Amino acid sequence: MKIRKLLPWLLIALAGLGAAWLRYGLIEQPAFAELCTAAQAPAWCALRQGLVVGFLHDVYGIAAVVLAALALLRRSSGWACLAAMLGAFALQLYNYEPGALALLVGCLRLVHLQGASNRQATAIPAR
Repeated sequence: MKIRKLLPWLLIALAGLGAAWLRYGLIEQPAFAELCTAAQAPAWCALRQGLVVGFLHDVYGIAAVVLAALALLRRSSGWACLAAMLGAFALQLYNYEPGALALLVGCLRLVHLQGASNRQATAIPAR
């Protein structure tokens, strides 16, 4: 398999792993929660708080569904990959339903577009 076709799938997996690291390593750690509620909280607590606000307001899930709709409308593997990546991110950060929808739509669109490019490549005779 060419690296060009494998790269979107690796990026989707990395997005899911990165989101899992953020969730379990930064957001859900009780020690970090206590540290960030202190009067002299470290600067990275703003990132942690931003991530929490994002999933409380379903920002990741809504953005993932918008990207999935763009992937369907534009017929672009780039948009499909981004939709699936943000869908995986949303799944890890508590936006289950829209994240799952975006991940599914993005992956299905990506498979469809990669299959279509394979059919076109085999339909064109080599010179």
